[in-house]
Amino acid sequence: MSLIKTNKKGEFLPSFVTDFFDTDRFLTPGWFPTGIETTIPSVNIKENGSGFQIELAAPGFKKTDFKINLEDDVLTISAEKKEEKEEENERFTRQEYSYSSFSRSFTLPASADSEKVNAKYTDGILSLTIPKKEEAQVQSKKEIKVG
Repeated sequence: MSLIKTNKKGEFLPSFVTDFFDTDRFLTPGWFPTGIETTIPSVNIKENGSGFQIELAAPGFKKTDFKINLEDDVLTISAEKKEEKEEENERFTRQEYSYSSFSRSFTLPASADSEKVNAKYTDGILSLTIPKKEEAQVQSKKEIKVG
């Protein structure tokens, strides 16, 4: 995943220049750009009568980049992607490196059936389906006749 930074509309100077003169942030962590960007993917979490659905927006990754672990009712989703490109010419060699990673953790409720978690990755969206335990599922309305 790469992050493209742009200036806000109407700004004349690049953010590095304006940040340099921002005395509130002068020489604090994050003041000098390192070139390594970290982003945390956006997440949607839905609950219905039969389970939970987690959708995580992570474009640019492959299925093999993801690691999903479940330990002590904590679901951890992480991904890591490394790329190296090298171009050689008679007069120069150019190397470019790219590294992207993230990690998100969620505590599952007691009603979640952690043995039946299912995950799929399609069009940049990682979708996890976590069913509820049988006893926690919403039972349909039942009418009881008086005899």
